[in-house]
Amino acid sequence: MFKANLFKLNRNKRYNYTPRYYQGKTIDNLYEFDSKFNKYRETYNENDLGKKWNDVRLENRNRSNRAVTPLLLIIIAVLTLAFLFIIDFDLSIFST
Repeated sequence: MFKANLFKLNRNKRYNYTPRYYQGKTIDNLYEFDSKFNKYRETYNENDLGKKWNDVRLENRNRSNRAVTPLLLIIIAVLTLAFLFIIDFDLSIFST
């Protein structure tokens, strides 16, 4: 009856075209042996640029910058001291 899609956007349909007489990959060397892993490798249409883009993006992901760097700690300390200076916080309460 009434479908409530207030916040959901419609997705575009994918069109994956392969020509009728497309030969695919040609074998350059008949005597070349494939590795054991090639037959288990995921294959997809060569014209599917979205899949290629996704594979390259996943290979090039870099998560090495997830840790807290010393520069970030210095920036946080300077901003905290600047905030305490602005609100006239008295640091003498920590000394005896």
